[in-house]
Amino acid sequence: MIITITLNPAVDKTVEIQDFEVGTVNRVASVRLDAGGKGINVSKVIRSLGGKSCAAGILGGNTGNFIKDSLNGMGIENKFFYIEGETRTNLKVVDSKRKTNTDINEAGPQLSAEEITAFEKMIFGMINKDSAVVFSGSVPANVDKAVYGKWIRAAKETGAKTILDADGELLKYGIEAGPYMVKPNIHELESFFGEKIEGVAEAESHARKLIDIYGVEFVAVSLGAKGAIFLNKECSLFANSIDVEVKSTVGAGDSMVAALTYSLDMGYGFEKSVLLAVASATANVMTSGSQPADFETIRELENKVKFEYIRIRK
Repeated sequence: MIITITLNPAVDKTVEIQDFEVGTVNRVASVRLDAGGKGINVSKVIRSLGGKSCAAGILGGNTGNFIKDSLNGMGIENKFFYIEGETRTNLKVVDSKRKTNTDINEAGPQLSAEEITAFEKMIFGMINKDSAVVFSGSVPANVDKAVYGKWIRAAKETGAKTILDADGELLKYGIEAGPYMVKPNIHELESFFGEKIEGVAEAESHARKLIDIYGVEFVAVSLGAKGAIFLNKECSLFANSIDVEVKSTVGAGDSMVAALTYSLDMGYGFEKSVLLAVASATANVMTSGSQPADFETIRELENKVKFEYIRIRK
């Protein structure tokens, strides 16, 4: 069973503004509301791929109710711990004329130590040796940044496979716990190693250290419009991006995580997992807001993915 963890969910409010200007009045052309948060986005894409997951997280208030109702309406299994605060709303400003996407994200409600402990007890009542657990996204400001690392270690003790998609200290402590899979983007990889990384070969070499030093089994490094690098213990490859019309970049990385986790759950091989991951991420940028792409589009894009091997270990 795939379990996605979202400690800081959000309602994603996506507004389209033609020719967005700072410091003046802007007219909204369209508005879209979606249940969001990185783990929740992963669960939505897994559903599009035909898989099943349980979206777990912490909710509060009317925005929290909106998220739960949305997931129920999509038929996505979910289990949430409720708090007194109000789940955040994140504003996404899309300017189709200038081809820009601007995110304005709220911090979200703070959590007490008792609430974190209660949520931890809830999710570890669900995790077992057959679980694939996705730890992704931000956490409330007062939550210890080592929390993903702590939970990854505990989940590994049950025999579960763990997937990490985070940044900053959350990524640092999470990687040190040795997750099964990690998906940094190139900027997060640079931050982790504290140095500028130039080119595909150098990015692959740094990503390989996550496997050799920290025991990670699978690494995906997204390079934005330039493509992505994928590695396991035996080999690595570079996949080119696919040229499509970009409507929104929100959730593209989550779509890649979803496809890789779904592939892991289904037992797919390395190349098949990569094709699905690139196609899913590409299909996502073709949609507005944080809505997932449809299955047919993803399958069509799989045939357009081009890649080349960087290294094959003998």
